[in-house]
Amino acid sequence: MKPVGLLLFLSFAAYTHAQGFNPENTVLALSKLRPKLWYGGPGVEIKYGTGFCLDSDCRFVGTNYHVAMLTSLPLKIKGEQVVQRYLATGPDDEGAMVTDGADGSGINPMKYNRSRDLAVFELRRPLSRKGFYGLALSRDGLQNGQGVDIYAYPKGAINPRRTLTRFPGRFLRETKDDLLAFSYESPIKVKPGASGGIVVSSGKIVGVLSGVAKNGDTVAFAVPVRSLADFLSKAQPYLHAQLFPGDVKVSPVAADLYPEWIPPAPSGALQHRPEEPAEIRWLRRKAQDLADSIRNFIAVQTFAWGTDNKNPVTFAEYEIQVIDGRQRFRDYPDGKKIHENVPFPPVNTVMVPGGEWSELPKRVGTDLNLKVDQAEDTVVNGKRVLVFQYHADVEDKVCQWRTSVDFGFYVHNKDSWVACYGEVWTDENFNILRISENARLLNGGWQDYRAVVTYDWLTMSGKESKLIPATIASQVDYKQKVYWCRGLFTKYQVFGTKVRILPPGSN
Repeated sequence: MKPVGLLLFLSFAAYTHAQGFNPENTVLALSKLRPKLWYGGPGVEIKYGTGFCLDSDCRFVGTNYHVAMLTSLPLKIKGEQVVQRYLATGPDDEGAMVTDGADGSGINPMKYNRSRDLAVFELRRPLSRKGFYGLALSRDGLQNGQGVDIYAYPKGAINPRRTLTRFPGRFLRETKDDLLAFSYESPIKVKPGASGGIVVSSGKIVGVLSGVAKNGDTVAFAVPVRSLADFLSKAQPYLHAQLFPGDVKVSPVAADLYPEWIPPAPSGALQHRPEEPAEIRWLRRKAQDLADSIRNFIAVQTFAWGTDNKNPVTFAEYEIQVIDGRQRFRDYPDGKKIHENVPFPPVNTVMVPGGEWSELPKRVGTDLNLKVDQAEDTVVNGKRVLVFQYHADVEDKVCQWRTSVDFGFYVHNKDSWVACYGEVWTDENFNILRISENARLLNGGWQDYRAVVTYDWLTMSGKESKLIPATIASQVDYKQKVYWCRGLFTKYQVFGTKVRILPPGSN
């Protein structure tokens, strides 16, 4: 198998919005121009590829890893700036193999795992404003002989002009390296530039085109959508929850399962604190273990800020350094300045999360003023999840809120104790998967604060797996607007030891 394209960030195809699926509104022609010395002197080399809208707003664009690796940030797609690039594989990935060149020429070999030949670009603004939109994705298996259509922008006879091409085909089989193989019928063959195109069946995307047969047969290969779902569950959990709601283990933004739990008022004379049930004692122990285990690590933490149901208005990325529980932030990737807290983004009114990812498990584990009760279990993605509810009043002095006013030459902070409540979700072994925090009324006009932190499994070479923070999503109401911030933890290291995240379902 050989890949069939490089990278393109120009498009020459017109688009027209229409009811139903119009491939020109979903599939994007991509290219990269770079200087090159020819025999006659300096010139320009153009490399080609294809991408496609992932979400309904087309703020995320999918393609192949071997396409995405031919450029670096900053760059644009259809005039919109790329703010993040997510890669599913790489030269150090398990099962990585050297290809014969991303364009099939053997000139620029790459090493990656072909079964995860995927990448996603996150744009600052969605392409829906220009008429583009995503198509539904399907993880369902295909039947032998099932009809499909392949849509891509292969390299044309006249450079740099290309047109969107449809290749009718049929499903053949799954290969030994977990790719989908298709035969296709066309007067022309799938050529370089088509990598990153889509395979569509029954109106849904079933695969991402990644290569063609080396022997010249009219056979194309695609990465299945299930691999895309597994990749997004780690790289972009918020997008994964949007695209695959039935596949989500623990949603990074879902509301609590139950209404606020209010502990019963004590009756009669002053009494000794009753002993907590065994399940709650075990929860506190596991929460403390989690808090202790995440006191020393280095990771990259990304943030996106926005209001109401709108797309993000600004982004930031920092290397978070946690040493003996103290967190500091360095501008990423090559900043030298160290911040004690996440700097405020360049917008007038904003909410910045703190250390909820470490404070919440510590609070559940050690603060006995936090009252805990076990609620009814639930089932998430086919697995039993234990649910615990907690509550603390203002006088318990458990939860705190800080309001900061930046005057330019100094920042005025005001701290207040607040009443809070939330839920803790665990697996059957009491390993914490999610903790939420809610505060109904805050000072300075801020109201209804809410945060959700999720945790996922991480494995280190030669060591047992451990839980680490994966996402943090928070929001607050202020003057009839909802201000939110969503963060991701990626690229973990533990004192320089490289680690990788376990695939979904691992314990």
